[in-house]
Amino acid sequence: MSVFAGGANVERIVAAGGASASIRSMQPASTIEVRSARPNDAAALREILLDTFESTWRPNVTPAAAQAFLDEERPAVYVAERGLEFRVAEVGGEVVGLVHWQNDFVHALHVRPSHARRGAGARLMDLAEAEIAAAGFASALLETDTFNQRSQAFYAARGYQEARRYPDTEWNSGLTTILLVKSLD
Repeated sequence: MSVFAGGANVERIVAAGGASASIRSMQPASTIEVRSARPNDAAALREILLDTFESTWRPNVTPAAAQAFLDEERPAVYVAERGLEFRVAEVGGEVVGLVHWQNDFVHALHVRPSHARRGAGARLMDLAEAEIAAAGFASALLETDTFNQRSQAFYAARGYQEARRYPDTEWNSGLTTILLVKSLD
């Protein structure tokens, strides 16, 4: 559970039993600009994808899968193929996060670890969900993996519910993918 204390820009994380576990500075929502990606964002988008790979995925995939990710330059390929479809979160002129969706499926949400839990991911998902609903879809779908407890908690707090589980074939690492669905009605 989190509560706001000490001003609008500080979040106090309350551990079980009410003890204050940590205090972290929150980015005021008004300073997060969400916009369409631009061609000159490509380097920042690749960096964000590499940062989140290193912090989230690398510790959970096999060394061979991690090496294949790097050898195939997957962030560069993804950005080259789809980057202009992304929406980005920008703080102080720095691109700190991205979201990519098609139809009713959110393919990617990534926020620099240095900006995690400061509102950028929520703002990006707010936009994606609103656009999915405006396109006439009754629900939004996305995937995460069972090891990723932080993303599961983030999406559960937004109203996503587990629809099913299946083997993650992307990473060849014995992982399990969770399909999450949120009604947008």
